[in-house]
Amino acid sequence: MMAKRDYYEVLGISREASEQEIKKAYRRLARKYHPDVNPGNKEAEEKFKEIQEAYEVLSDSEKRARYDRFGHAGMDNGGAGGFGGMGADFGNFGDIFDMFFGGGFGGGSRRQGPQRGADLRLDLEISFEEAAFGTEKEIGVPRQERCDTCGGSGAAPGTGPKQCPVCHGTGQVRFTQNTPLGHFQTVRTCHRCHGQGTIIEIPCSACRGSGVVQRTRKIKVKIPPGVDTGSRLRLSGEGESGVRGGPPGDLYIYFNVRPHKFFRREGYDVVCELPLTMVQAALGDRVQVATLDGKVELNIPPGTQSGSTFRIKGKGIPRLNGIGRGDQHVRVIVEVPVNLTERQKELLREFGRLYGSEPKGAKEQEKGFFRKVKDAFMG
Repeated sequence: MMAKRDYYEVLGISREASEQEIKKAYRRLARKYHPDVNPGNKEAEEKFKEIQEAYEVLSDSEKRARYDRFGHAGMDNGGAGGFGGMGADFGNFGDIFDMFFGGGFGGGSRRQGPQRGADLRLDLEISFEEAAFGTEKEIGVPRQERCDTCGGSGAAPGTGPKQCPVCHGTGQVRFTQNTPLGHFQTVRTCHRCHGQGTIIEIPCSACRGSGVVQRTRKIKVKIPPGVDTGSRLRLSGEGESGVRGGPPGDLYIYFNVRPHKFFRREGYDVVCELPLTMVQAALGDRVQVATLDGKVELNIPPGTQSGSTFRIKGKGIPRLNGIGRGDQHVRVIVEVPVNLTERQKELLREFGRLYGSEPKGAKEQEKGFFRKVKDAFMG
């Protein structure tokens, strides 16, 4: 017997998937592999059974918790039991009929239940130092929240929602059509209550019957050290309010780090450029270099060439996992003097006569070039 596939893999979702994501994935796959859509296709039928079994477990919070802990071994009779499981849950089977025929199974009520609130996104710009070391900021988040006046019901205080007179609280209306083939019944969402089963005769004046109002909520956000442009922070439950008693959504904060005038970031390392005079580069020196923690001394050895890089260990960006920091890389740029006085020019000419008119490496480079040409043409 083949080993069962992981239920999350069957539905193509992550282990952190919400109830809505599980249901959405199930409906998409069930639509694709339903036997009515694939008549005579045994492979599609088996896939549909597998999808149904996975959904029955993951859509039930208790079964899902047991499965997350023990896997298939923790499920009674191996889990849901394929088509056999469908007989125990007509609500799930009704979902399939909704997809194909636009109504409930057996004419049952399909009234809309609690819905999770929408997730929100906020783009936040922070400084280079704030991204490196972390900080705490208070931000304003515009979002829809439950109306305090009506408690989210949408009805004026002292009143409440009433049963819809069109669908009589079912949220659906039934239509019968006479055709040459016989009588056909279809079930549609009630146009009066939009599937709620209730209507509001006297709407709340504060939210105008919607049950929610627009507010800007002040939230303190703790930004961890090491974030970068594109990093994302999730604040659970800080999105918009749920509908009909559903849980709130989440708030996702995306960071944009302002460029620094001196430092540049490469992963968890910091890169900067250090200008030196010809004298400092030739004779060597001890210079002050700026770091994120303040200035430190850096030893420049005699004969340092422009473009040379020195590493200052542990002066980079703190890692997001809290273990250690990157390094700082200092790239030396030797400046050529301009606007020289006559005396300076005279001294440089004297130095040129003593040092030689060509760079010390020029002869070796020339020899190396002709050697490569010879090797290429003569073997």
